[in-house]
Amino acid sequence: MDSAAPYLTGQASASASSQVPGLVLGIIHTAGWVITYWWVVALAAVAVWATGEAAVRHLARKASAERMALELVPSRHFDPGLEEIFRRGVQLARASTAMPWWAPRRSKAVQIRLRADGSSPLRYRIEGPAGGERLLSITPFGQAVTVNRARPLVDKPRDHVVRAEFLLRGKPTAPLREVPLNPDPLQPLIDAVSDLRAELGDLAEIRLDIQRAPKWALRARRLQLMSDARRAERREAQRAARWVRQDATGIEDSLTWQLQQLVAGKQGGGGRRLVMPPVPRRVDREEALGKLAEDDHLVRVQLLVMCASNTEGRAQARLAQLQAALDVFGGGSRWAMRGWRVGPWRFGADRWPSRRGFERRWTLGHCQPPRPNWVRLEELAGLLKPPTTHCRLPLLAGDLPTFKHGDPELLLQGIYCGPDGRRRLIATYARETLFEVGVGKAGGGKTERALAQGIGWAHAGGGLMFVDPHRDSWPRALPFLAHDHLMPRIALIDLNASGPAPQLSCWNPIGMHQGQVAHEVVEATADAYASVLGWDDATAPRALTIFTAALAVLVAVNETACQAGRPQDQATIFHLRALLTDPDFRTTALTAIEGRLDEETRSWWRTVFPTLPTDAFAVVLNPIARLAANPITRAFLGQPAGIYNIRAAMDSRMIVWVCPGGNGPTDRLITALLARDLLRAVRSRRDTPEDRRVPFRPYFDELITLTGAAPETIAAMFEDFRKYKVHVHGMTQLLARLPIPVRLSLVQNASTLASTAGSQSAIAPITAEWGDRPPPDVVASLDRFEHYMSLTVAGRRVGPVRITGPHLDNVFADYARPGQAGALEHAARATAGSAPLETLTDRAENQLTHVSAFLAQSSPARPAVHLQKNRKYK
Repeated sequence: MDSAAPYLTGQASASASSQVPGLVLGIIHTAGWVITYWWVVALAAVAVWATGEAAVRHLARKASAERMALELVPSRHFDPGLEEIFRRGVQLARASTAMPWWAPRRSKAVQIRLRADGSSPLRYRIEGPAGGERLLSITPFGQAVTVNRARPLVDKPRDHVVRAEFLLRGKPTAPLREVPLNPDPLQPLIDAVSDLRAELGDLAEIRLDIQRAPKWALRARRLQLMSDARRAERREAQRAARWVRQDATGIEDSLTWQLQQLVAGKQGGGGRRLVMPPVPRRVDREEALGKLAEDDHLVRVQLLVMCASNTEGRAQARLAQLQAALDVFGGGSRWAMRGWRVGPWRFGADRWPSRRGFERRWTLGHCQPPRPNWVRLEELAGLLKPPTTHCRLPLLAGDLPTFKHGDPELLLQGIYCGPDGRRRLIATYARETLFEVGVGKAGGGKTERALAQGIGWAHAGGGLMFVDPHRDSWPRALPFLAHDHLMPRIALIDLNASGPAPQLSCWNPIGMHQGQVAHEVVEATADAYASVLGWDDATAPRALTIFTAALAVLVAVNETACQAGRPQDQATIFHLRALLTDPDFRTTALTAIEGRLDEETRSWWRTVFPTLPTDAFAVVLNPIARLAANPITRAFLGQPAGIYNIRAAMDSRMIVWVCPGGNGPTDRLITALLARDLLRAVRSRRDTPEDRRVPFRPYFDELITLTGAAPETIAAMFEDFRKYKVHVHGMTQLLARLPIPVRLSLVQNASTLASTAGSQSAIAPITAEWGDRPPPDVVASLDRFEHYMSLTVAGRRVGPVRITGPHLDNVFADYARPGQAGALEHAARATAGSAPLETLTDRAENQLTHVSAFLAQSSPARPAVHLQKNRKYK
């Protein structure tokens, strides 16, 4: 056995030695075959890669088909903090992994879409895995942002489309610039699309894909960065050592050093000095890796941009604007467009070979950037939220419709100058413009804007009432209303009688010939007097009682006359003196209408009235005497059957111009009567179904004057008229001078709130409603005809935005008919039933005789002894 062992050992060694050359030969033969038939290996590798890529793409498409979309709509006061935005970023990163286990990494992403297509300044959408919907639906922003389930967007093909992909360039470990939240970081992007025109097919969209950074790629990148940093430090140390040796050699070879050696007696001794090269510094990990040092909140992003238009050149210009906007985020790292430029051509996402991959990623939402765009969530803070309150949003055609002449659905508001310098007439929807308030100094353009709006409304077929105590608005509007189709609808009630042969319309506030309800007429007239004279149940209860009882009798007399077919025999407000002081007239009147009065009123006249003292009637008759002393008001109110009928004017779309004529005590009483009658007439529309009520717009110029006469009445208008499709437009110089009820109702219910220039103290109440954006000093410095206003469109507030008030000579230049102004003046007075002042005065003076004759004919022949006690007041 021992002798055989060396033999076996030698045999094994010989076998092993024979296998080694065979293995080497096999490797050599294999390498030779591969070199000879390399194309077979290449084809096999390509086939394996293609098969794997096809399988991955199929799975990625299948995963992308199960995506959801959310649209985030911020409120006007959306102002998030950095912590809220950071939490939202964490949600997005977490939601990107809410995919099936088999989904490829490229499909595990959440996409932020910033889109501008003309429907809104910038739509903010989130698209991602369906499994992340519950996570993304509840945001850290709370109720300041509304999250809606969004439908897929389908774009019509545009003629010109440009595409771009942005990559992070610069130092890979350096962060993007930290952009402050005020102003909004999205402001440059919104400014870039502010001049977008939907009618030209303009479209701009930015898509930011976010996914968690892969761990293995991060580790490999960190190893590479640390290796590069150490290598760079060693090179730096070697360079420094060379510099040290060169410096030492240069010193020893210098004449100065040699002289020092001779003086010191050391020549030739000691040799050259020993030079210690610098040791490489230890590489600091945090400094070398920068933002890639930690895994927490590190994400990979992909930024794609597409711009389109049907007009050549606009898409390219839009892309350049967006590229400039993204430069705002540039710091140690920046966003740069992928590709290269050769002369006038640029090779990037729009050209082969990048275009096909861009289209696939754009369509399917795959995150597959050509280089690792790694950023921390803090760097993306400006893009992780919708526009905030610190963002200036442009007005697009979808925000404020463009005014069209003759369109009854639109109400002219002014001229808006867009970011690109284009000016367009803007409007609000008439059905939504319920009440308007205009504030500003005299001559600032409030009345001009109201006139332009009213004239546009009139030409569109709408009815209106323009109340102007100073009458300046009528000659200004006259040439633009002088059209044949408008003349039959226009009536002028002008109490500013002037000239050699003044003409005047007429109105009987207590007339019953127009089908009024008796108790409503009594209430309206009594309330008007009480408002001007300051009567109430606490300060003047007896005056109110006497006045109301007397009105009830006169209204009943008029109702009797109208039913008898004799409206020309109606009593007027001036006959109240005769009723209270003339026993014969009172007895005849009460006897004629005894069946029309209720028992309580008859009892008051039988038992209470005879006991009243002599001086009880002075407070009631004094305002009547002032009205009678003025020939204009005597003629206007002293006619039995006046023409003025505001209820009929509303229902027939009339254009009524009312000029009360001043702001004295008598004028205020007339204004109060007109205002209260308007309130009565509007409330009487309750007898008409809502869908059959014709819209009507009263315009009140100089609200300070009007509300001085009827504050509670004007306040009630701003509170009640909406129900009856009557929409009030008020203008005033000082909001603070209006009575508190009127001011509160105005501001509370205003659909449009506008202000021209003025003092800061006068404008402050308006800007306070806007949150002092803009502040009072900015509004106070506006030029003439410039306005800041907030408007209501589609149920939401738009603005405040700066608007140029429309000027009649420009906006309605084609409507001007100065040659027909005289004809319109004549037609408007004829429609209002105007007659010479002398004629009306004579008729008013003789009316008591007609009324007494009618009552004598209508009264039964019996005495009324119980009413003779106060004969001495005759």
